[in-house]
Amino acid sequence: MIQNITRKVIINHEKGLHARVAAMIVQKAEELQKKYNVIFKVKKGAYKEVPLSSILLLISMKIKAKDEIEIITSGEDVKIATQLMGDFLESDFVYDQSSISKVDILLQDNILTAENIFSNMANGLLAIDENDVIIIFNQEAERMFGMTSDDVIGKNIQQVFPDSKLPQISSTKTSEIGYTQQIRNYTVVTSSTPILVENESKGAISIFEDISKLVNISWQLIEIKELKEKYQLILESVQDGICVLDEKGEITYANASYVRITGQELANLTGKNIVDVSPSGDRVKVLKTGVPILGSIRTKENGVVVVANVNPIIVDGQILGAISVIKDITEVQDLAEKLNQMSAKAEYLQEELIRTKKLGPAFDGIIGISGKIFDSMAIAAKASMSHYTVLVRGESGTGKELIAEAIHYSSDRSNEPFIRVNCAAIPPTLLESELFGHEKGAFTGAFKTKLGRFELANKGTIFLDEIGEMDKSMQVKLLRAVQKKEFQRVGGERTIKVDVRIVAATNQNLEELVKTGDFREDLYYRLNVIPIWLPPLRERKEDIPVLVEYFAQKICDELGKEKVQIDKAAINALFYYNWPGNIRELENIMERTIILLDDNTIRLNNLPKYIYENGNNSNAVDEVLALSELLTWEEYERIIIEKALNKYTSFNAAGKALGLTHNTISSKAKKYNLVKE
Repeated sequence: MIQNITRKVIINHEKGLHARVAAMIVQKAEELQKKYNVIFKVKKGAYKEVPLSSILLLISMKIKAKDEIEIITSGEDVKIATQLMGDFLESDFVYDQSSISKVDILLQDNILTAENIFSNMANGLLAIDENDVIIIFNQEAERMFGMTSDDVIGKNIQQVFPDSKLPQISSTKTSEIGYTQQIRNYTVVTSSTPILVENESKGAISIFEDISKLVNISWQLIEIKELKEKYQLILESVQDGICVLDEKGEITYANASYVRITGQELANLTGKNIVDVSPSGDRVKVLKTGVPILGSIRTKENGVVVVANVNPIIVDGQILGAISVIKDITEVQDLAEKLNQMSAKAEYLQEELIRTKKLGPAFDGIIGISGKIFDSMAIAAKASMSHYTVLVRGESGTGKELIAEAIHYSSDRSNEPFIRVNCAAIPPTLLESELFGHEKGAFTGAFKTKLGRFELANKGTIFLDEIGEMDKSMQVKLLRAVQKKEFQRVGGERTIKVDVRIVAATNQNLEELVKTGDFREDLYYRLNVIPIWLPPLRERKEDIPVLVEYFAQKICDELGKEKVQIDKAAINALFYYNWPGNIRELENIMERTIILLDDNTIRLNNLPKYIYENGNNSNAVDEVLALSELLTWEEYERIIIEKALNKYTSFNAAGKALGLTHNTISSKAKKYNLVKE
């Protein structure tokens, strides 16, 4: 019949349950458990019950001299077994030599287990004793420092690592947690703590965590409190989950991180056979085969996804157990996501910086504040730093030649020629000679050798405007010049090589021309290496006031006139006009208006009528002026405001249309009883 019995005992050994004593107790417990068919567990204060057969758990209870503990015995002959075990615990633990040898073997097995655990830790581990001699230097530390354990174990730490803080940590008994170091090419976060036994320093230990791939992300590192006789306690501080099995597959140890990650109770793990816990898991396979399984991704019962490394504990060719180290990759995935977000944000900010930073002086002639023109100039600025072909696209009058000039004069070719060629202005029969030149006597009237535009542009930039107008037969010859930077003069046989940057421009849909066969596809791709699109003025309306101000100043300077002003109604009309001729048309209108201006203010009636009559701003003033009767000023004002409010419905919109403020429209509407209740 299964019985349970409890006995309280006082530990009389003057040094408490240190490692050797704990090993004696475990040996005695195993002996009595087999003999009397019982199971011993031990409990101290708030500690949970733990098997008396585990050295790691027994040491972790930190039982000192005169501490009271409880023995819980279950099984058949519980009384005699409890009596013998209790008496043994209250004794001075005097053993004969043969028993001590068994204890040493048991300690050696546990030390080997601990050393295997240290060796498989994901973090670097460096420890010294009270004499500053290096006693631990694991595999991860070897990788970080580029040294082997044979190079450092047994040596004074000041000889090997003269800048180490461990001697100071040991002597002052103070910890230093989470400081960043650079070890060779690795950025690591280090935690250093003294090893205190009975409040006496027995050395110090440093844990190194490699954060090179996760810069600016700090980890709470391991705090190690005891070493030598308490190696196993280090495992309670690591963030990785660690589970240790003996040769029978029984779980002899699981650290706090393992309990946290898996969501299981420690009491439901220790002492259980792995076959009962996870019959088809990696640990069962490793115990049978002795072959490590690394990087296995598993989902625990609580839904947490982990990466597991399972290694066998092999001594003298025999499998004595296995160690499982697991990491919760949820945190890693979160960090990776944050890193991705940070990278995306950095990329976006980099693009914004390039887009909005002050460009070189070569771009000063391109006027505008809109995002679209800034985007185009940013691409042009990037293009100027290379030697690749650029294709500038946009409607007539959008400033394609200005962009081409800016690319040239902000590049490293700025001191070399900038040669312009309007492909549409030169007859097809003469274009070849213009581009590539001709030899003397090449044709009637060729009295001397003439250099072509490509030769004139050598070391500099050639701007091929209206490239879409080029005859297809000429496109073949241009292709060779674009592709190989070489050509022959008309009537010549010598191949001429040039170093020239090509910027082409067109207002045509080249893609459509390629489809219809009017433009060579291979030439299109050679030209369209860096495309730059210039928006029409109607798509960058916010630039109109800036352009008007610029042209007004420029034209007045040229005419020697005092700078003119432009009233709100006139600027509003310019704003709403569709501008089919783009910036060129705006400049033309400003020139005409300022030349014909009688005073220094541009008003609505100074502008061409088609600007405000056919624009999108159908002005209420024109309708009022068309009245046959002559009215008072207030009657005109009421009619104008009423018409504006009927059309635009809000004070703000009506005010913009009339060149007045919101407050003025509001007060006038109230004055003339035009406010709807």
